[in-house]
Amino acid sequence: MKKIILVCISTCFFLITNAQEKTMNLSLKEAITFALDNSYNTKASKNDVESARKKVWETTATGLPQISGKVDYQNWLKQQVSLLPAEFVGGTAGTFQPVTFSPKQNVSASVTLNQLIFDGSYLVGLQASKTYLKISNQANEKTELLTREAVINAYGNVLVAENSITILEGNIKILEKNLYDARKIYENGFNEEEDVEQLEITTGNLKNQLNSVKRMKDIAYKMLNLSIGSSIDTKLVLTDSLDSLAEENINLGLIASEFNINNHIDYKIAENDRESKHLLVKLEKSKALPSLSAFVNYGAQAYASDFSFFESDKSWYNSSLLGVSLNIPIFSSLQRSSRTAQAKIALETADIRLEETKQRLKLLAEKAKSEYQLSIENYNTAKKNVGLAERIEKKQRIKFFEGISTSFDLLQAQNQLYTQQQAYIQSMLDVIASKAVLENALNTPIKQ
Repeated sequence: MKKIILVCISTCFFLITNAQEKTMNLSLKEAITFALDNSYNTKASKNDVESARKKVWETTATGLPQISGKVDYQNWLKQQVSLLPAEFVGGTAGTFQPVTFSPKQNVSASVTLNQLIFDGSYLVGLQASKTYLKISNQANEKTELLTREAVINAYGNVLVAENSITILEGNIKILEKNLYDARKIYENGFNEEEDVEQLEITTGNLKNQLNSVKRMKDIAYKMLNLSIGSSIDTKLVLTDSLDSLAEENINLGLIASEFNINNHIDYKIAENDRESKHLLVKLEKSKALPSLSAFVNYGAQAYASDFSFFESDKSWYNSSLLGVSLNIPIFSSLQRSSRTAQAKIALETADIRLEETKQRLKLLAEKAKSEYQLSIENYNTAKKNVGLAERIEKKQRIKFFEGISTSFDLLQAQNQLYTQQQAYIQSMLDVIASKAVLENALNTPIKQ
């Protein structure tokens, strides 16, 4: 028995450990594809689209035949009586005789078919539900574009953290060797204690910075998991490098590409918003039109002094009714007129917003192109500068240990190198991120 329990515990521990150590290898394209299917925002957006589809059918079904059934059972616990003149039943004139006209129990069952023949509000509502579905589909497309941008940024932030750690560890390794050599030189009386202390300060600062970046890396991985819709504890292995992504995302053709406002998702959403306001005007106007509906009813009713309705010889009395209803609005004390005026004002506002959206999107496209071009220029400059800074720092290090330059000169060269290294890493991320912003500004479709 103990062996069985031990095996069960070991199996559970293995399954839990295996679940906790789930690993995913992801390129940036794979991360985007995974997010489009699994991120929380895209899942919710797809549910909104499905809900909109159901709403279209709900509205459509309002104008289709509606069948309803009804069963009523009544049992008089104390029967209602009516008074008849007593002389009708042989009694004394001037007095009344209490009588009951129906049995104590009765059951009625009926089926009714209702059909809407004409209603202007129904026709407008049907158009509005289709517009709502279109808006939901466009909102889903917008969500996918934003998800792509969010994943690109999160993926890039992880790579920035990883590259920063690699560079910092390399710098610390060099500094620790420099510090060791400086101490030996100081012990032999060939330099000042200040030179050693300066290197100690620089080394300590870099180690603190390394610890900070390592903590940031853990958060960056969790943010990436969150953006793609995976558990934040999932272990991710990124297969793309920051350098390769930066080079792949340099596309000068994007800057020269023509901006088509009519294909932009935000402009389409604004157009559909205007369309919904136009339908609202039509809806308010349609309320002044008459509505026509019809129904057919068939029912049966039975009476008894006790509950014997299911006996084969029980008599049931059938009835059927056909009806047509015409509703004609005549006067609403200008209520409909006021609502129509409000709808027209909302339509005018939608026209204003549509034009504002058009101008804003054009400006955003120009701004995104400018920032993308600037990021490419900064990347090329930073790539060149980091090489220059490395050579300057190396020369100053040689001069310092040869006694030609001071620790201050070496510190300046080191700080310049560290600054250029971080600027280079940031410039690569800026190229990737600014291209994602430009693709959204140009409404570049997602290629899966």
